[in-house]
Amino acid sequence: MSNLNNISNGVMLNAYPDSIGGSLHDSITMLKLPQFKDAFSLFYVLPTFFNSDLDRGFSIIDYDLNTELVSEADLADLEQLNIELKFDIILNHLSVASPQFKDLLANGDASPYKDFFINWNTFWQGNGQMGPDGIMIPNPEHLSKLFMRKAGLPILKVRFPDGSEKPFWNTFYQQISYHKITAADVPNCTPAEAEAIANIVNAAIDAQQPIHNIDLGDLEAHKPAVIELLEQKRTYLGQMDVNGESPLVWEFYEQTLQKLKSYGCKILRLDAFAYLHKAIGQSNFFNKPGTWQYLERFKQLATKYDLILLPEIHAEYGLHLHDEVAQQGYFIYDFFLPGLMIHALESGSNQALLKWANEIISKGYKTVNMLGCHDGIPVLDLKGKEVDGHYQEGLLADSEIEEIMTKIMERGGRVKNLYGPSGEKISYYQINATFFSAIGENDQKMLLARAIQLFMPGIPQVWYLDIFAGKNDYAAVDNGGSGGHKEINRTTLSLTDIEAGLQKDVVLKQLEMIRLRNTSKAFLGTVQFNPSAPHQLDITWQNQGETANLKADLLTHAFTVSHSTAAGTSH
Repeated sequence: MSNLNNISNGVMLNAYPDSIGGSLHDSITMLKLPQFKDAFSLFYVLPTFFNSDLDRGFSIIDYDLNTELVSEADLADLEQLNIELKFDIILNHLSVASPQFKDLLANGDASPYKDFFINWNTFWQGNGQMGPDGIMIPNPEHLSKLFMRKAGLPILKVRFPDGSEKPFWNTFYQQISYHKITAADVPNCTPAEAEAIANIVNAAIDAQQPIHNIDLGDLEAHKPAVIELLEQKRTYLGQMDVNGESPLVWEFYEQTLQKLKSYGCKILRLDAFAYLHKAIGQSNFFNKPGTWQYLERFKQLATKYDLILLPEIHAEYGLHLHDEVAQQGYFIYDFFLPGLMIHALESGSNQALLKWANEIISKGYKTVNMLGCHDGIPVLDLKGKEVDGHYQEGLLADSEIEEIMTKIMERGGRVKNLYGPSGEKISYYQINATFFSAIGENDQKMLLARAIQLFMPGIPQVWYLDIFAGKNDYAAVDNGGSGGHKEINRTTLSLTDIEAGLQKDVVLKQLEMIRLRNTSKAFLGTVQFNPSAPHQLDITWQNQGETANLKADLLTHAFTVSHSTAAGTSH
């Protein structure tokens, strides 16, 4: 099995369990093909590996194997292939369908999980005013500090068996479903009236009309009873924030780490950890010192199970949160590389890319980098930020970021934004596109981007669709509902698609470079960005008599990769 050194050398595949074919077994079938031999030593399997119900896996019901997609035999096969696993633990939230939240809904204040989640009104008691809808509105000085991931307050109002409704903290996704009724459900009216009411209500539900806006016409007197009926039958999907102050939450975390270790986990991505710590008068994103205290406490748990932690942080470069986390010894996600790569390929300039590469080297960052991923191409991360009255520069100027966004949008990308407390857009967040479409569906650019990624410091993480030069999937976007923008880069490939892709140079040449990065001892050594013209890159890795070199022209996109050992040199 790997140690930390050859994990740093290894290349990581990234996919959902059903990104290839219909289950993880099909991904393993792909990895057993001769073209994939020795290409990957790590596999980041996204969280539909577990039981989940929303946000393509990031709303966890429990961390048991999702047996529709994953089997114990799959885990044994991966071990035979010497492939170790990276998983997510979603620290900030659990599904409304989790055993803990279901117990809370069933038993209310008598539930042992009463404090496992965060009752919004209880949290803000004494620090806000009750609104007419029974939801506490935090005082303005507190509300202004909240970092919103969706429009409106971060709550989901749920109904308890006694008919009472309570709002719970819900930072991310939610879905409330109202269900059709029959005439027999409608009380206190004639059969003809009940039939008419059911028809009106069901048509409104089909049209996704807000139920309180339903017009019953001459039967309006029955509306309160009908609304109550619909509310009783409503169901939820939602990612409910957990309460980091609850001892039961930390017991749950430890039980989860034991389980993930048994599956073969080596690297653990801490999803949404920066939202976990909440305190009156502070931001709900990476507040201090609370977030650091939680992170240290979790690190102590992870050390017991020999797990490498990868905290996930999306924030402006100018905040330098990446530096703070890295200086504490953690691996960090290189969310800067995708945008910097596109900028370099489109502008023909190496300056911004070199600035970031030199920071990684000089500060000794341990990174996991990428081109595409299950989410969008980050753009917020590249920005500068005003901190304590002083503007801290980003890796790119705002005008350069806008140029990247415009170019990707012209090529079919979609935009995800961030919102303020009143629902107003405050910032762009990411662009959703395949990396191949973002760079104009140009094979040579794709190969050069992959080569540069593989020669950058850090563990290269490779999105399965990028290997096969996947294009924007607009049908998936249109069919994906409110979160459909993300489906643009999640096309499922059949094993027939894989066989067809393996006939293409853009696929085979990527795999050849990936195999070199995964196996050459040179990449266990030191990296040097050699002096070059502003439109060129010259990168060398050296270790124990092995050398790997990349020479690239960012204007023509031509490049060469050479590899030498004591036995000779190959290109």
